[in-house]
Formats: sequence, C-alpha cells, structure tokens
Amino acid sequence: MTTRLSLFDSPLFLGFDDFERTIDRLKKTSDGYPPYNIEQVSETHLRITLAVAGFRMDDLDIEIENNQLAIRGKQTDDNDQRVFLHRGIAARQFQRNFVLADGIEVTGASLDSGLLHIDMKRIIPEPQIQKIKISTSKKSDQSNNIIDVNSGE
Repeated sequence: MTTRLSLFDSPLFLGFDDFERTIDRLKKTSDGYPPYNIEQVSETHLRITLAVAGFRMDDLDIEIENNQLAIRGKQTDDNDQRVFLHRGIAARQFQRNFVLADGIEVTGASLDSGLLHIDMKRIIPEPQIQKIKISTSKKSDQSNNIIDVNSGE
C-alpha cells in the first residue's frame, strides 16, 4: 500500500478534504472536449464559453453542486434512416466541470451560433471579523480557589 502525499496533507490546510477530492475528480474527467474559453468581462464579471456546435438547447444541461459547475451535453441521433457515405460528425456526449470559488454566482447562460456562454459574477463579501473570547482553563480556576490553611482564610 502506498501513501499519496498532497499539498493538503499539511496541518495548515484543515478541512480541505472535499476540495482535494474535487480536484482529483476533475483531473480524471478532463479530456479536452469541448474546447472552452474563460474570460474576465469586467472587474466582477466572468464568462465561460464552450464550443458546442451541433448541440441544441435541449441537448445541454448546466448544474451547480457544492461549488462545482457541471455542463453536460448529449446529442441524440435522430435520423437512423440516413445512409452516410462518410460520417465524420458523430453524435457525442460530454461533461465539463469547473470548480467555482466561494463568492462566484452564475447569473445566466445563453446559446448563440454554436457557443454556450455561461455568465458569472464575483460577489465581494464584506469582511467579517469575529472576536474569540479567551477564558481561563478549569485547572487555573481550581488553583485560584485553594484556601491557605495557615493564614486562616
């Protein structure tokens, strides 16, 4: 049995197990199809564009689950009666996943001329500062309650 070392094995990255599993899953499913672009449209807006020529709107599905954007496409071969002398355009399916950072919200999607555009907005949260109260431990509380027998208290 071999032990796999990871950046997330460091004690500085507590609670990142789910993130590491997501990265492992994405590494396994990436085959390069369909090609895509990620562009920064403005300071707070992003757009993912996938080349999905031949796919209709009904063939595409977009979901977000646990900060993971999943885009799936499945073409159906409607005309089984056609006779092809050469078939270079095959009906195919795909799944493309993107991990969304906290604060990224998908605002919409559109299909235009074989390009699927997914628009996103970065929401900049207000900084949250939380004070943690420091209390004394039980041991030190008990030591403060010791009565000095010699002093008569």
